[in-house]
Amino acid sequence: MEKVLITGIAGFIGSHLSDFLLNNGFSVYGIYYEPKVSLNFFDDRVKIYECDIRDKGKLRNIIKDVNPSMIFHLAAQSYPVVSWEKPQETIEVNVIGTINLFETIKELNIDPIVLVACSSAEYGFVNSDEVPIKENRILKPLHPYGVSKVAQELLGYQYFKNDSIKSIMVRIFNTTGPRKINDVCSDFTKKIVEIEMGKRHFLDVGNLESKRAIMDVRDLVNGLFLLIQNGDFGEVYNISSDKVYRIGDLLEIMKKMSKRDFEVKQNSVLMRPTDEPIIFGDSSKLKEIIGWEQKISIERTIEDMLNFWREYV
Repeated sequence: MEKVLITGIAGFIGSHLSDFLLNNGFSVYGIYYEPKVSLNFFDDRVKIYECDIRDKGKLRNIIKDVNPSMIFHLAAQSYPVVSWEKPQETIEVNVIGTINLFETIKELNIDPIVLVACSSAEYGFVNSDEVPIKENRILKPLHPYGVSKVAQELLGYQYFKNDSIKSIMVRIFNTTGPRKINDVCSDFTKKIVEIEMGKRHFLDVGNLESKRAIMDVRDLVNGLFLLIQNGDFGEVYNISSDKVYRIGDLLEIMKKMSKRDFEVKQNSVLMRPTDEPIIFGDSSKLKEIIGWEQKISIERTIEDMLNFWREYV
């Protein structure tokens, strides 16, 4: 059975990717550190190691033990807001951790395909007339997290060109779904369920005018799987929803699915100092290579998220 290693397996995307790979007949291994998703969600067939990716020695021992044919490199400090508070930690985890991964592959003289999870945050502030954003658009990230993702991407390219490591880089746009925390859809759906349960009396919100192309995580992991199998080494690809939603319109969908009416109040604390008016990527390059398409509607995504919180709040 083909072995696959997921760094950051106990993150939101990593947990869903683990499910997908198991269902497709792969032997799944993963590393985690400070999990964002409960380890109880993982199938007993998944072998999970606790490892801070900054610990190169421990990382080396795990990769030597597993000897994977594919590595999905998802491990990261992945929150822009946290990166303002902890810029040094963000760079250490995301950049030094990525160097540790590639150096380990070199030292062990193994030959896996490595998919490096990068981010739409690399683009920075984008005007409405610039979307959908193509891969050749200049990168001007707005926070340390975005900077770290640019560095990860360039490291992947460097190790491919200089050391022939089979790296593919993917800029992931807004993604949500069950188990997600700390994005607008997860925050809203969780709070709505708390209102249903009588734990809250109103929904506090930030900027409702921003527009986001939001895809379901289950569509994303299918795309990542197709890309690691069929993508061109050394290349970078956008993966984004084709549909753009105003945040206020998403809230209206959620209100219709809620089991209780509620009041909406603006909260200035939730307004970001730099909030891109629109985030929307052009995925045509990826689609031409792998034939990926979205299959899950935003209505199903929101319904599944509400039901998730109804079970776990």
